[in-house]
Amino acid sequence: MLLTPSVIWKAIINAMVISLTHQLLVISSLLYFPFLRKDLGAWSPWGYFRCLQQQIDQLLYAEISDRRTQYDPGLTDILTLLLSARDEDGKGMNDQQLHDELITLLLAGHETTATAISWALYWVHKHPEVAEKLLKELDTLGDAPEAMSIFKLPYLTAVCNESLRICPVAILTVPREVKEPVELMDYSLEPGTRIYGCIYLTHHRKDLYPEPNKFKPERFLERQYTPYEFFAFGGGSRRCIGEALALFEMKLVLATILYNYQLALADNQSVKPKRRGVTIAPAGGVKMVLNQRRLCGIKN
Repeated sequence: MLLTPSVIWKAIINAMVISLTHQLLVISSLLYFPFLRKDLGAWSPWGYFRCLQQQIDQLLYAEISDRRTQYDPGLTDILTLLLSARDEDGKGMNDQQLHDELITLLLAGHETTATAISWALYWVHKHPEVAEKLLKELDTLGDAPEAMSIFKLPYLTAVCNESLRICPVAILTVPREVKEPVELMDYSLEPGTRIYGCIYLTHHRKDLYPEPNKFKPERFLERQYTPYEFFAFGGGSRRCIGEALALFEMKLVLATILYNYQLALADNQSVKPKRRGVTIAPAGGVKMVLNQRRLCGIKN
């Protein structure tokens, strides 16, 4: 690969955007406390939050402008695909729309999926019997399995679902607003009331999931849960638009890592969930050690 100044600059831009986005997610806990949302300058929490927003906006708009100027329809990256998209009237997206799509991918598609994979790696290696069973299933596919063959593996699916159940990345669903007076479970709800579904509490109900604090992928092989019992990606028409892609990515990444490398947790300490913005992430991250590469692995 030829490292031209253009390539290096784009790599730096990408790294900066991801770093700033991560900081934005961490400090976004302020969204829960309206009294803190006061811009008192860059040193205040909300002022710093706004400053991060502006930096990300500047980088994204600069990249959009550059790509419009040097548009190459032959490229297959997400920004080129967005630039090439046309609606039913043949119109493309304006800069604001492109910016919003990219922000959605960064905030809702990058951090969340990475967090879900981190939790899955933790739980699999916390329970060696799960890792062993998962590897046996992966071994049935041979050295060069197709992506869809991996995606359809039942135990891998159960492992991913159980990881999303016990440590859902999102705490709450998108809110619903009451439009007219209604009675719900003996509560009188007036118009304007906002209702949230708590994913975490639902996923830890003992009547739905016996021994809810135990990691047991088999429960998803023994029972088919309804969308009201398992909803790691929310529910209804406002469910996560990236659910299918996130699950596809999660399964492929997890399978590829496990099949190619022998990993171990750096220590036996339990990793606790910690709220980071509007998500639940491993407190301190998941520290792992690479023991060795497996002799047989999934070929890229």
